Amino acid sequence: MTTKRWIARPEGSTWGDWGEDDQLGRINLIGPDQVKKGIAEVQEGKTFCLSLPLDLPGGNVLSPVRFPPALRPVIRNDAPYFNYNWRDFDPRFPDIAADDAVLMYTQYSTQWDALAHRGSNFDVMNDGADVPVYYNGFRAGDDLTMDDKHVTCAHKLGIENIAAHGLQGRGVLINLHKHFGNDRHDVSYDDLMRLMEADGVEVEEGDMVLFWTGIDRMILEGAGNPDPAIKKACAVLDGHDKRLLQWITDSGVAALISDNIAVEAAGNPLPADYCGSILPLHEHCLFKLGVPLAELWQLCDLAEYLEAQGRSRFLLTAPPLRLTGAVGSPTTPIATV
Repeated sequence: MTTKRWIARPEGSTWGDWGEDDQLGRINLIGPDQVKKGIAEVQEGKTFCLSLPLDLPGGNVLSPVRFPPALRPVIRNDAPYFNYNWRDFDPRFPDIAADDAVLMYTQYSTQWDALAHRGSNFDVMNDGADVPVYYNGFRAGDDLTMDDKHVTCAHKLGIENIAAHGLQGRGVLINLHKHFGNDRHDVSYDDLMRLMEADGVEVEEGDMVLFWTGIDRMILEGAGNPDPAIKKACAVLDGHDKRLLQWITDSGVAALISDNIAVEAAGNPLPADYCGSILPLHEHCLFKLGVPLAELWQLCDLAEYLEAQGRSRFLLTAPPLRLTGAVGSPTTPIATV
């Protein structure tokens, strides 16, 4: 007899809506119909790469615990297999070869958060005892493990689930930079509704919604050495606005994407008596709804093109790496207009 992982689910969550063992959350809403809706937005066949160079933003200004990719040579015949001259080992062969390995922090640059990226302590068995769990009640320590050598694995909710499903559908871009410029602004529900109405932006169930704040351009201009002021620049979503979180629930969005580091405001001072998630939008999306988040995308060129054309919708193709057991992944998204 199978033991249930949870009896009680967080209020307003989607746990169990696609089955007790679901690992996709609202990615389930991106199916053939949504792909066709995205394809229907293609008018010119023009494409935009939405990834920053993966060695940007550069340094550790935006995240003190994540580092740029480090490339190293593969070792062959006890020698670095890079500009490797086969004649040094056998005069018959004229070949020169290079092969490398990479140490990569999966969320340093343009990336997806897996649903395993953020969980919470919650009374899943309705017995008064909080348990550390992730979306759909998957358990820290059982379903997400780390051994005594710090080898980690998300046996459930790993990014490979989203990769295998495929991430292609309709993208909808909301241009925050147009309304707020480079000034810091915590975008409320009222702000969002006002500017969406002004710009004629409509979001429907299953859409992937992208927010352009302009911070991507500041990252590019920093050329790997961003000004620390970037941490307090440009618009961010106000994750503490309950009406904004309710809009995410009611709209049926399948994913939220931004060019900044957290989508929501991170690092703002909290009242001394505050009790709750330090990243409430992350908790609401990843833990409760199963809505994956994506960060540090390069949206500036696409945003300016869409603005000039009076459009907001396009075909978005954005699979993460099929990296088994990972809680995040780099991606090279493509927008087709």
